[in-house]
Amino acid sequence: MPFGSFLGPSAHRSTMFLVGFSGGIASGKSTVVAVLRELGCAVIDADVIAREVVQPNFKAYRQIVHYFGTKILLENGEINREALGNIIFFHPEKQQLLNSVTHPEIQKEILKQILKYFLLGYRYVILDIPLLFENKRFTKFMKYTVLVYCDPPMQRSRLMKRNGLSRVEAEARIASQLPLDEKRKLASYVIDNSGDWENTRQQVLKLHARLEDSLDFLWARLAVGTVVAGLGGVVYLLLWHFIY
Repeated sequence: MPFGSFLGPSAHRSTMFLVGFSGGIASGKSTVVAVLRELGCAVIDADVIAREVVQPNFKAYRQIVHYFGTKILLENGEINREALGNIIFFHPEKQQLLNSVTHPEIQKEILKQILKYFLLGYRYVILDIPLLFENKRFTKFMKYTVLVYCDPPMQRSRLMKRNGLSRVEAEARIASQLPLDEKRKLASYVIDNSGDWENTRQQVLKLHARLEDSLDFLWARLAVGTVVAGLGGVVYLLLWHFIY
């Protein structure tokens, strides 16, 4: 089967599965995911969704303003992420409050997009989740997890160059995350991005071909997940919306 080819909308809908993608700061995950998009893969970016659900007129936005006040708003009415981040930094207990507001909305949007791709007949869907291995809430729904890896010296060097950081600053940022070598032990597949780009690209093509040849049932996982997450009603409503 050629790279990037997918089943038609009417074929094998029940065999779609989820693939969790993650990496580390400056490991090159975004570049790898871009290649998969070019191949025609369905990609759900959790970071993009997290930014969208806190835009004005969204439920999470109204709740955040209610709990944290208008002092966190920019002149255009949008949330000042830096100001909100400073509050969380100096008052860590408020992180749980923020999570309780944003996480349910993020989960609903992710589920909505999964259902969309399911009905479109995609063989698998990639969930691009930066803290996939740190926050294990999503890993139980994945058939496979993929880590974009690079060796620590390369990671530090890339971060220093990309962000204009000193060695100490770069190491501090890297240290704030779970080490890539630890994540590597948890991943189903590892794409080593330590070398030249063509080598990385060939790894991505091979992974895509392997995923295209793999089948698994999504609904059994979602059934368990909705019970655990308490999203049964949401699933029903979304199914009603998409099917009817």
